[in-house]
Amino acid sequence: MSFSIRDFKKNGNTESKINTFRKIRVSEQPNIVAIQESKCNEVSDDWLEFVWGSTDFEYIQKPKVGKSGGMLLVWDTNAFEVIQAVEGTFFLAIKGRWKGKERDTIVTNVYGPHKDEGKRELWESLETLMEYKDANWVLCEDFNEVRSPSERKNCEFIERRATRFNNFIENMQLIEAPLIGRKFTRISDDGLKLSKLDRFLVSESFLQSWGDVSMISLDRGTSDHCPIFLRDKQIDFEPIPFKIFDVWLENKEVEKVIIEAWNKKVYGSRRDCTFRNKLKNVKESLREWSRHQYGYLDIDLENAKNKACALEKKADDHECNLSDSEREEWKKAREVWFQKEKEKGEVLKQKSRLKWAVEGDENSKFFHSSIKRRNNRGNIRGLFIDGVWQENPNAIKEEIFGYYKKVFEQTQTIDVDVDSLQDLNFNKLTEAEAATLEVEFSEGEI
Repeated sequence: MSFSIRDFKKNGNTESKINTFRKIRVSEQPNIVAIQESKCNEVSDDWLEFVWGSTDFEYIQKPKVGKSGGMLLVWDTNAFEVIQAVEGTFFLAIKGRWKGKERDTIVTNVYGPHKDEGKRELWESLETLMEYKDANWVLCEDFNEVRSPSERKNCEFIERRATRFNNFIENMQLIEAPLIGRKFTRISDDGLKLSKLDRFLVSESFLQSWGDVSMISLDRGTSDHCPIFLRDKQIDFEPIPFKIFDVWLENKEVEKVIIEAWNKKVYGSRRDCTFRNKLKNVKESLREWSRHQYGYLDIDLENAKNKACALEKKADDHECNLSDSEREEWKKAREVWFQKEKEKGEVLKQKSRLKWAVEGDENSKFFHSSIKRRNNRGNIRGLFIDGVWQENPNAIKEEIFGYYKKVFEQTQTIDVDVDSLQDLNFNKLTEAEAATLEVEFSEGEI
């Protein structure tokens, strides 16, 4: 989707870095490329055509200052159409739209300064830029700042700077894409100091448009920064685990579905196989029932809502009164409307694994965002297997299976000094307290 690279003309062979860029462009096919430290006054069309591999591109650039700096944003005109470009002291930004997407996206190439004064100016200028809310946001690359001590190794962590950075991210409601492949993106020339200075920050609306995104760090090559890559590639691990939703248990039909499925005749060579087949019947019956009952929840909700509103609009007409049958239709439509709203809220609440802030509060947009955040953090996007990054689902499953098989086959002997446990005073229930655990209780008791 988007690719960011540093230091085209620093600490190594420029031709080698250009060839690396070309290889990444061919293998990953990024729609947008952000470059920092280009060390160029002006990049020519011919040079970019050579690196890009075609003429289907446009770009904006910011020239170097003295012997350092220089920024570049290049995009594929077949995939991304730019409407407007903005240049700031520490950033380049383009506003446009990906083909097939309805909402505008603003991609910002950031090159953070080193000094405190410049950092404050950067956060303030980005906050001003991001006052435009009606768009998806992507901020990328070298912010020259870390968020926590764990993002630095063998170098100083300055808490006040990290606090400002975290406050900016929180205030702008940005989400950091999870980093895959490495913990750090920058290494010093002497190989001692490591830090995570490069990242992608995206808005919640961007996640809603794209879903699962991740940040991949590629090999550094001759640069001191890793190129980073943002993409929305998903790995299909085939069927997902079966889940039961709380809203099902409130439906009077669910008990009948379970009983009928359980009573179906099953065959198995062993009792455990018979039990497994019974559970399989229940699962399949519940899945089919749920698809029929809740599979068109949004459509049913919208239809009931539109019907109720249409009848209310008709009732607003002074020259027309609703008939008895129409009033009954209106009441029934409202009942279905409210019931479907409640069911939808319960499903979203459970999927997001969050509790309502207020009982009965309905905020489906918030819960959709929470679901996407959780999925984005929890999804497995690949594994290093024998030092090689693998994204093949079968290879990943085999590696995980082999790891846990090895763990469970290991035998460990734990020596326990029984005498040392004699003086430990564990809390115990009294006989009266223990007896209450088996006392019958009614629904009215607490």
